[in-house]
Amino acid sequence: MSTKIRLGILGGGGDSLIGVLHRVASSMFDQFQIVGGVFNPIWEENIGFVQKIGLPTNRVYIDFDTLIIEELKLPLNERMQVVSILTPNFLHFSMAKKLLENGFNVICEKPMTTSYNEAKILKDILEKTNTIFAVTYTYTGYPMVRQMREMILSGAIGKVQKIDVQYYQGWINPIIHDKEKRANTWRLNPEKSGISCCIGDIGTHAFDMIEYVTGLKVQTLLADLNYLYDDNQMDIDGTLLIRCGKNVKGVIRASQIATGEENNFTVQIYGEQAGLKWQQENPNYLTLLKDGNPINLLKPGHIYNSDLSREGTKLPPGHPEGIFDSMGNIYKGIAKAIKKEPYNEGEFPTIIDGARGVYFIEKAIESHQKGNIWVTLDNN
Repeated sequence: MSTKIRLGILGGGGDSLIGVLHRVASSMFDQFQIVGGVFNPIWEENIGFVQKIGLPTNRVYIDFDTLIIEELKLPLNERMQVVSILTPNFLHFSMAKKLLENGFNVICEKPMTTSYNEAKILKDILEKTNTIFAVTYTYTGYPMVRQMREMILSGAIGKVQKIDVQYYQGWINPIIHDKEKRANTWRLNPEKSGISCCIGDIGTHAFDMIEYVTGLKVQTLLADLNYLYDDNQMDIDGTLLIRCGKNVKGVIRASQIATGEENNFTVQIYGEQAGLKWQQENPNYLTLLKDGNPINLLKPGHIYNSDLSREGTKLPPGHPEGIFDSMGNIYKGIAKAIKKEPYNEGEFPTIIDGARGVYFIEKAIESHQKGNIWVTLDNN
């Protein structure tokens, strides 16, 4: 019998980028086997998609509730062990809640929920179950992001004193200027996307990255968001000042109307002794900056990198690795946790990170709506 973890998937059918990303990532280390799921709410498209990609059809269900009912009929050694939620944001909470209540491990796309109250409910349920809950902040899986984290936590750059994170995209620019298009895009519909578009979609990646690589908590923030049109209910651009302590300050710049930009996610952390810079569009280089020294480029796969970085490196130095590998590293860490094997806490984001991300979104919107004021994030 296969020792692979039995994986179910909700959403991610058709030409979904996030769907193929998760499917490839889950197969990368031979730890998971996709056994079924609900890939599309329309049955004909659901079953047609599964046939197209060559998965067995006997455990492809007509809807989520049927999946739960039928899977619970199976013995434990056949039942799905973990389910990945790749649906639009408004479905995350109800699906995750029912999966946890029925003993399934959960992998959830971000934002984890559309409200912080929902996130707290999931945390309370998880505390009562012996299950794993992971949130796929994908970029934490890159080897050189993990190297950045380990260097900062080990004191290699000294005390952090300046944080600058930028996430610029331009994909919504052709949509936002067309009234009909912006009215019919789910990302700009608060009933499906939640209270935020840009900050909820990519700003939360920046927030999570800051706390991941520095080990610090954002304590206060001030947000200035841009909606561009009066009939648009969702932010599509924003700048946030952040404070992680009295003398640790920084900025998050996020935009989906940065014309011509593709996926420009840049993380810059400056300490007393050195600075580190990483760019998602060129992810195999981590730049080390020191006063009076030449610029130093660190690359994955070398012995000078940390154990956590090398654990996430699959190829010899000089062979580029990308976003599929990054997500694959997260799945690899989740597999260790499900199998109760030792793992580094930096190998995958947890429900704590997911809840922090949702909390950040609500606080950013609160700050903007109250007139761009400083608001406090509790350390929870």
